[in-house]
Amino acid sequence: MQVPISSFGSRQEAVEIRVFSINSVPYGSTGGIMFEVAGLVERAGGQALCATGFPRKPFHGKNWIRIAGLPDHAFHALFSRVTGRHGCFSKRATKRLLKIIEDFSPDVIHLHNLHGWYINLPMLFSFLKQRGIPVVWTLHDCWSFTGQCPYFTVSGCEKWITGCGGCSSFREYPAAYVDATKRMWQRKKEWFIGVPNLTLVTPSHWLKGLVTQSFLKDYDCRVLPNGIDLAVFQPTESDFRRRHGLQDKFVVLSVAFGWDERKGLDIMIELAGLLPEQYQIVLVGTNARVDRQLPDTILSLHRTFDKTELAGLYTMADIFVNPTREDNYPTVNMEALACGTQVLTSGVGGSAEMIDDSCGSVVTELSAAAFAKEIRRLCEINPYAESACLAKAREFDQNNAYARYLQLFSELL
Repeated sequence: MQVPISSFGSRQEAVEIRVFSINSVPYGSTGGIMFEVAGLVERAGGQALCATGFPRKPFHGKNWIRIAGLPDHAFHALFSRVTGRHGCFSKRATKRLLKIIEDFSPDVIHLHNLHGWYINLPMLFSFLKQRGIPVVWTLHDCWSFTGQCPYFTVSGCEKWITGCGGCSSFREYPAAYVDATKRMWQRKKEWFIGVPNLTLVTPSHWLKGLVTQSFLKDYDCRVLPNGIDLAVFQPTESDFRRRHGLQDKFVVLSVAFGWDERKGLDIMIELAGLLPEQYQIVLVGTNARVDRQLPDTILSLHRTFDKTELAGLYTMADIFVNPTREDNYPTVNMEALACGTQVLTSGVGGSAEMIDDSCGSVVTELSAAAFAKEIRRLCEINPYAESACLAKAREFDQNNAYARYLQLFSELL
């Protein structure tokens, strides 16, 4: 697709724009967003270079460099766990990265996830403060303004507003053996405040609301929702029902990558005992650990990177269910709608922001009983037509969604 020049300033700006992007990994939803935005920059006539920390090749993206190798990543992870000082190591790799940034001479630096044991944060932000290059930082979770955790909805913690410490979640991702959250909250505040020309981006209004309560509240913060590839996620034929004998069943599909209580695994397990026999729950993104917790009545599918296969699963389902307890702007909701399938989601975080009364329903009570009642209503009445779901999904076209970043880059210049 050719990006309209009008969406990216003048032709001269489009040709000259140079964007350097940084993310923890070159894959997954955050990696995909980074490469999609970079691709649009290039198609608009600019230049883009992406850098990631995890030592693994991306599934896409030709202009990509790896910040550090596996040994550096392993040492950084080990020392972070032992000391609780996340982002304080990888000095040699970060020095090399900053040299590459200088040589590339970007007009804009686009940051994504900086947690992931691969970059020295004080070195990076000292560089950003000194150089004054326009910076866009897309926040994919809450990590940037907490002492450690990326989410705190389940724990109900609000210490991040005034200062962390005495954390009950310090052993969780990004895991540590000691509680250094009080000091890390203060250090993040020192590192992240004072960057000239820094603009924050959140995919959801929910996350922006949290940013305005944090020590990042004085930065300009924009809501730019994520998008999906509608050329991939569209109604897609699948023989899944025939292969598994589900022709006469209501198929209840749920997809997550990292099933646990935060994603609502316990709710899906309990649902298996509440729904009648004519309902079949299918979980995608499981593993051997999750399989040991599931009853025999749940059909488990381990992670797949085949997006066309995933589109076929969304299409064959009668309903897509997302019982998440903590989330920012879950892509799976958009993907299901783009395949013509009605969505039932919790009202947590930004999950409900992409649902309206034309395409799905929101459960405010996080219980299996509440989900079971609404699942039965939606499957038996089927109030949301495939055409309405597809119409809603057009709002999530990634070409339009990520072109907004190009508009933002142009504005900052």
